[in-house]
Amino acid sequence: MSYRKVNYEDVDQVSSAMHFLSDPLETEHVGVTVARCDPGWNSKPHDHTDNEHEEVYVLIEGAATVVIDDEPVEMETGDALWIPPASTRQIRNGDEESAFVLVSAPSIGDDDDDEWLLSGFAG
Repeated sequence: MSYRKVNYEDVDQVSSAMHFLSDPLETEHVGVTVARCDPGWNSKPHDHTDNEHEEVYVLIEGAATVVIDDEPVEMETGDALWIPPASTRQIRNGDEESAFVLVSAPSIGDDDDDEWLLSGFAG
């Protein structure tokens, strides 16, 4: 088979929001996560300096604020935000549910230590 398919709802949720898809999709060069954020949910501020992962956050539903290096960036449905590895980032959800697709490279599967996955997204 030349493709892999998974429904994010079939992937266990981590930290009350995150569905990490890279393992079930067996990606080699990109990390993909769906984040369904409950009202008032905040991720833990974090960066990816150690693993040099740049990220793109695409808001596919709702509205939310992503704080980049202490600068709030208001996002609405359809917005995409590129974040360099050294920048600190945090999702701050508002009063309604929102949903993001998070894309990172190099792949999250490239790391031997998966600790950053959970520490970066602790709600």
